[in-house]
Amino acid sequence: MNRKEIEYKIQDLKADYVRLQHDLEKLEFVKGNLSPLEVQLEWIEKELKLLNEQLAKLD
Repeated sequence: MNRKEIEYKIQDLKADYVRLQHDLEKLEFVKGNLSPLEVQLEWIEKELKLLNEQLAKLD
């Protein structure tokens, strides 16, 4: 992946992360099942870490 592709993917994942956090807050309020969203958030965090590492290597 080139720099632009990595940056685009990072921005996309950040948007998903924010949306999922909002959904998580709603589910917490109604005492819903949080685990699927928590798993998705953890995956996004790991993916963001890897992408940021790739971006750093390009510098």
